[in-house]
Amino acid sequence: MSEQHTYRVIVRGTWDGLTDEARRRLLAEASDHGLTSMRFTEEGSLSYEPSPLKHFSMRYVVVSEAADGEEMAGALAEDRAETTLRGLGYGFRDLKSTVTDLDTMKINFKTASRR
Repeated sequence: MSEQHTYRVIVRGTWDGLTDEARRRLLAEASDHGLTSMRFTEEGSLSYEPSPLKHFSMRYVVVSEAADGEEMAGALAEDRAETTLRGLGYGFRDLKSTVTDLDTMKINFKTASRR
């Protein structure tokens, strides 16, 4: 049986060729996509700053085969982002992903200081 890992992936990109309608919709919904909306989910969460309306990021949780590695998790998240953005009618370019493997991440716990 193969081992699966859970990855957190941030996909970043640049808005490109937005229609006037898409631009209006993004600006109208900007308060729903600010810093407080940043969550890692399977569906992805979109965040961006309305001024200037230039860059965006989407955060994903991806579960995939450990043998496929971080590259595959990034590719899967980028594919999800493309599908979502195209479905919403938003133009974009230059997608890049940053991947963290939660199953191999080292956590440093601080010990209580001695008095």
